Amino acid sequence: MSEGIQDVDDLVRGVEELEHAAGSEYERRRVPERALKGPAAFWGMYAGEHTAGTEFMIGPLFVAWGADAASLIFGLLIGNLLAVLTWRYLTATIACRERLTLYYKLEKIAGSGLVKLYNLANGLLFCFLAGAMITVSATAVGPFFPPGTVMMPTFASTLPTGPAWIAACVVIGGLMTLVASLGYGVVAKVGHFAAPWMFLVFVACGLVTLGRLGTTDLWSLLTPAGEPAGQKISFLGVVFFSWFCNAAMHLGMSDLSVLRFARKPAAGWAPAAGMFLGHYVAWICAALLLIYWVRQHGVDPAVGKDPGTMVNDAVGWAGLMCVIIAGWTTANPTIYRAGLAFQGVLPGLSRAAATFLAGTVCVAAGIFPAFAMNLLSFVGLYGTVLAPVGAIIIVDHFLADRLGIPRDPAARSGAAFNWIVLVAWLVPVAVALWLYQAHGVFASYLPLPAAVGCGLLYVILSRAAGGNARAATAP
Repeated sequence: MSEGIQDVDDLVRGVEELEHAAGSEYERRRVPERALKGPAAFWGMYAGEHTAGTEFMIGPLFVAWGADAASLIFGLLIGNLLAVLTWRYLTATIACRERLTLYYKLEKIAGSGLVKLYNLANGLLFCFLAGAMITVSATAVGPFFPPGTVMMPTFASTLPTGPAWIAACVVIGGLMTLVASLGYGVVAKVGHFAAPWMFLVFVACGLVTLGRLGTTDLWSLLTPAGEPAGQKISFLGVVFFSWFCNAAMHLGMSDLSVLRFARKPAAGWAPAAGMFLGHYVAWICAALLLIYWVRQHGVDPAVGKDPGTMVNDAVGWAGLMCVIIAGWTTANPTIYRAGLAFQGVLPGLSRAAATFLAGTVCVAAGIFPAFAMNLLSFVGLYGTVLAPVGAIIIVDHFLADRLGIPRDPAARSGAAFNWIVLVAWLVPVAVALWLYQAHGVFASYLPLPAAVGCGLLYVILSRAAGGNARAATAP
């Protein structure tokens, strides 16, 4: 028994060291051989990071958007598999050959000035994502008070529901920021001890709901009773959402910073732990919660029910704590990463000050339920903005020599701002955002074409600029 506990402690310690090193060691050089880590730490990290509070929102939102049984059972399976393959054959392959952080690799291609612009965009999007997690956690506060004390948001809510709601978000967000400011070691410890228990609560919610509905026929339960009143998500939409909800991490190459510590690219299979436990099983279990409330309590699926109330009804106080901690464990590292991004923009800030700045923005976003209630769109837009940068790294790593364009052009020229990268990044993103805004294209369809367009434009402009791919310094 003691040996088993020691094994768990060793695993947690290895994951903590990995995540701490990813944010604070070897920022401007290759990871040395002595610092490389085995696969266990990566499997533990991804299992913990992708069993999150947002899972309680995404599953019910699938129901609200009318996802059918085939989409949830097979569409999620295909999409999550595609995400794992992207991590394995693109992100992990580049990470193990380059062994550089995303930021340093991007600086070698784009220049330090452009990396600051990327950091600003990255930090703000991290804040909005963490804000959605604060919103989810705050929904678990209401059941601890008399009914009506804390007005819970619905899927249609965009503005704060009242003073009590604002207070709940401020308290929860403030505590998350405080933990994040203590450093990644504390953040990782909270997340990795909580992750196995949280997954069991998700499963318990699903099993309790199946028992109350009196059937284990998932196909029948996941089949919508009627057409959704608003947006509808198709089979292909579910595939692309589950593939690209983490587009910034895999296609966008953010996880270069973590996977550069892997001994072999096979560590790229580790995200499967998060994709199939958190993004498959947990999403379906969370969807069953709303299905129960629709069928047994007559809740309008387009209006929905807040996660705190549904989970409290299913498994009681353990569920409420899970909602709070599930948002907590993923918002903590997200706030931490946002702080690091802001510190990259404003190097004079201490890490703690940058983290508190990020936390303030996160709390402000969390007060407004709009981010959480529109997660199906927001994470697609998040990936649309950041994934194209990864396409430039893919071109630089795999294709530059074959196409006759220089690798790491900014590092070769000493330029601080590579205008080719800026144009190649912003033009496809602008077109994609226009398609979303003007024509209502589902956001998760956009990261892939935006990334492909960015890569092609980067090649064309680099070749047009000549053999040395001139990188001009911005005024």
